[in-house]
Amino acid sequence: MFKGSYEHTMDDKGRVRVPNKFREELGESFTITRGIGQCLFVFPQKEWENFAEKLRALPLTDKKAQTFLRVLLASANDCEVDKQGRVLLPPLLRRHAQITEDVVFIGAASRVEIWSKELWDEYTAGANEEFEESLTELATFGI
Repeated sequence: MFKGSYEHTMDDKGRVRVPNKFREELGESFTITRGIGQCLFVFPQKEWENFAEKLRALPLTDKKAQTFLRVLLASANDCEVDKQGRVLLPPLLRRHAQITEDVVFIGAASRVEIWSKELWDEYTAGANEEFEESLTELATFGI
C-alpha cells in the first residue's frame, strides 16, 4: 500500500525523482495519467491492468463514460525510471497538474498521486477542515 508524502523538484527537462519507497512498489514500469483534482495518478502495472479491465467494460453508448475514457487514456503514458531514479512527466500531464517546479508525491493506497506543491498545499488547507466530517461519513463503510 502506498502511503506518505515526499517533496521533490522537477528539472528543466520535466524529469522528477521518484521517491525510493514508491519506486520499490511501482516496479520497473508503471502508468502515469491525468488524475482527478489537478493531480496525476501513477499506477503500478498490475493495478493499471486491473483498472483497464474495468474501463473496457464501460458501455460504448454512455456519453459520460466515453468522455471519461477518452480523456483518461489520451493522457496515459507508460513510464520507466531512469538510472538516476527520475521519470519524465510529459508536457500534457504537467499542464494538467500545473507542475512547474516543486512537486509532492503522495501515497493513495493502490496508486501514487503527483501534485504541484502549490496546489497540494491549497488542497490540504481545505481538506483538513473536512477531514473529521469525512471520517464520520466513512464510518458507514466500516472505517
